[in-house]
Order: sequence, then structure tokens, then C-alpha cells
Amino acid sequence: MEQKPSVFRSILEWVVIIAIALVVGFFIRTFVAMPFVVPTGSMEHTIEIGDQLVAEKVTLSLGQPVSAGDVVVFTNPETDSDHDFLVKRVIATEGQTVTFIGGRVFVDGEALDEDYTVGKTYPLDQQAVDVDLDYPYTVPDGCVWVMGDNRENSADSRYFGAIPQDSVVGVALFRYWPLNRIGGI
Repeated sequence: MEQKPSVFRSILEWVVIIAIALVVGFFIRTFVAMPFVVPTGSMEHTIEIGDQLVAEKVTLSLGQPVSAGDVVVFTNPETDSDHDFLVKRVIATEGQTVTFIGGRVFVDGEALDEDYTVGKTYPLDQQAVDVDLDYPYTVPDGCVWVMGDNRENSADSRYFGAIPQDSVVGVALFRYWPLNRIGGI
């Protein structure tokens, strides 16, 4: 004769399953990957306002630095902003020199081939922030220079300066929403 499990045992099993799912979800979100919503049009047309991305954290957790060309999610250096996180492209890493000539970006004296950008690239006015950038600009140790792909509509390192590498929370891997734009970044 087969015994039916008690109601208490069934409830306990569900509680354990839900607890395990929450711990696994927390672990994944903290150490592996995290979803983000793009708050501004600074990366158009690569990434649109409201696109939802997954950014991986594993390589950063293992001490691997980001590279030029990576699209990263980082803590907004402007603490009084409505946006806690921003999404931009890494243009230069520590020790590299950035300058702008004729609407183009030069890193270590070489023009970047940036077919993904919209608009011309010029220095931005930093009067609203406590930053004084002179070009050519050498990226300090432990920092990266980030810029939006929509160069004429992006408050980026030209505005707030290089960002600390440890403010980068993830490297954008793919867009999962909207469904008609799903795919890698």
C-alpha cells in the first residue's frame, strides 16, 4: 500500500525548492550576469532607449580588465542623476592617450575606425561638472575612457572624465528585449 505524503512535507518541499531558486538567482545576479535597461539614447543606433540587455560579470569578478571596444554597464559618476547605471563603449584603457581631430577619435595617435557611431566627435563642455579635461588626454591608471556611439548626444568621458575600472559592473553580451532586436551586442 502506497503512502501519500503529508501536507506538511509537501509544503516543506516547496519552501526548500523556492529557497534554492532564490539563492541560485541571487548568486547568478551577483556574480554571473545581470539584466539592465538602457536609460538614454547615447548608444543609438547600436542600442536604443529602453533596450534590455544582459551584462556578464564573470570576467570582471575574475580580475580580467575590460578592453577597448567593449560595451560596458557602469555606475553613473553623476550621483544626482535619475540613472544609476549607464551603458557606453570603452574607447581607451589606462595609459592610452585620447584626442579628437576633425570630428574623429584618435587613440595613441591612430584614428579609430568607428562605423558604429552617429555624428562627429568633439570635446564636450565640462562647466556643469567639476572636471577639467585637456587634450590629448592620458587615461589614468585603474580607469577607462568611455563614449556613447551617438557622439552628438552622449554625456560620456568627454563630459565627466575617465571612469574607475571598478565602477564597471558588467560587459554587455546581448539584447533580450525587444524581441525584434534580440541578439548579441
